Amino acid sequence: MTRPLWRLLWNNPREAVFDICLVIGLHVFARVMSNFYPTDAPPGTYDWIGGLWFSDVVNTALGVGLLARRRYPMVLLWAITLLSVAQALLIEFGPGPLIRINLSTDPWSPGVTPWVLYAVLVYGRGQRYLTWALIAVVTFVSLRVWTEPSSDALVTGASWTIFPVVLGLYAGARTRLVAALRERAERAERERELLAEQARADERARLAAEMHDVVTHRVNLMVLQAGALGVVSDDPAVHRAAEELRASGGEALAELRDLVGVLRRSEEERREPGAGPPTDMPDLHELIAQSEAVGMRVEFTMDGDPGPVTPAVGRTAYRVVQEGLTNAHKHAPGADVHLRVLCSDDRVRVSVRNGVPSGAAPELAGSGGGVGLLGLQQRVELVGGTFRSGAVDGGGFEVEAILPGYVPTEESADA
Repeated sequence: MTRPLWRLLWNNPREAVFDICLVIGLHVFARVMSNFYPTDAPPGTYDWIGGLWFSDVVNTALGVGLLARRRYPMVLLWAITLLSVAQALLIEFGPGPLIRINLSTDPWSPGVTPWVLYAVLVYGRGQRYLTWALIAVVTFVSLRVWTEPSSDALVTGASWTIFPVVLGLYAGARTRLVAALRERAERAERERELLAEQARADERARLAAEMHDVVTHRVNLMVLQAGALGVVSDDPAVHRAAEELRASGGEALAELRDLVGVLRRSEEERREPGAGPPTDMPDLHELIAQSEAVGMRVEFTMDGDPGPVTPAVGRTAYRVVQEGLTNAHKHAPGADVHLRVLCSDDRVRVSVRNGVPSGAAPELAGSGGGVGLLGLQQRVELVGGTFRSGAVDGGGFEVEAILPGYVPTEESADA
């Protein structure tokens, strides 16, 4: 993107408007004052360099140069220092002033001197000793103490140089204080975020330890007992039920291992790519068939190449579809359901949307704990995905999750 030209001189449009109005106002003010207080110099004083037009050109150039006072204050300070010294030398030892002087009590520095001194103390960076040396030279010339000036000339010279210097010191100190306070507030905000992230990591580690020590142990015992029951029993029905229980327990153990591994890793680690044991996307046709068996009309669309994903992502996608179809069955009986899975190289997007229900099933709508979507959102965020659910246009409801293609878990880290 091309940088705007005004960015070379200003940080924002407000600064540009203020400086342009300042330059125009100073030019108009100088013209008005020159009419009210015409020069009291003897005739021919300025003829040596071409008349007053040269003075007007120099003052106009310096006035336009004020537009750059925020970016290049030192350039302007050098300009008024050289002009002030030249003015003093030409008046004392030469044919006369270089720049117009309306009254004998006027300072021998250019008219933009106060604004340049203020700007160099507020916006100047570096060269501190050189800056103060140039300011001292300009102040010395404006006060012209070597000529034994009148009290009016001293007051005018002091207001021309010392007052803007004091004001610039105050404004610069205030600007630096505000910047330091802002930086401190931003640092405190970052520290709070880091502390909150550390607290979340500690809580994840505690949950992982609890799940590993208690839940996984109990499920392992259940799987072993189911396997033993299938071995010692001669009843085919008992044997079949024991095998189903053992298989379900094995799946639960695999999911628990994934969740424990994800809980033990920070958010940044979960987003890092790596090499793990990928698996294929879970088969959703069985879920769809179960929903269609109870009268639900499901339209299934698969976009993209359903490439391999880590087990945690595959199981989470499966749970999103399962919860979406269950909610549609409970809260939107008779409505058409659109299931869409979009696969890409680095993410999986799952969307379950139902239309307006054609009937009511209060006995189903009142079942459950009412925390299915909340638990699903937490599960999606646990693997580094984003979750959204809510009403859509037309009166329907949509559940959508965007999942990363790879989430390192404890199992994949060991591989």
